[in-house]
Amino acid sequence: MSEILTVCTAAPTRAIAVRLVQSAIAAGLAAGGQVSGPVASVFWHAGEFGEGEEWVVSFKTTTARYDELEAHLIEHHEWQNPEVTAVPIARASAAYVEWVERVTAK
Repeated sequence: MSEILTVCTAAPTRAIAVRLVQSAIAAGLAAGGQVSGPVASVFWHAGEFGEGEEWVVSFKTTTARYDELEAHLIEHHEWQNPEVTAVPIARASAAYVEWVERVTAK
């Protein structure tokens, strides 16, 4: 059984977020994804304090596909240094894990 991850990034608009999730899932890098937002974001960027609105994009994938998903998100993102983070799923139903593994299998 593979380790399942939730991978997250953010995008400046809903349309860009949807394009990212669609392209990653179409490529088989994630079994599913969600777009949430907008969310208020407060951050440091290029030495300056910033505030804005973003859309959160989350993906369900396996550790085996993480590197490819990360590379895909960075390549297709409009930001030069987008956040791409992953958190392991501690527990999940066997049927859910099987689905993620099956959909993301090479």
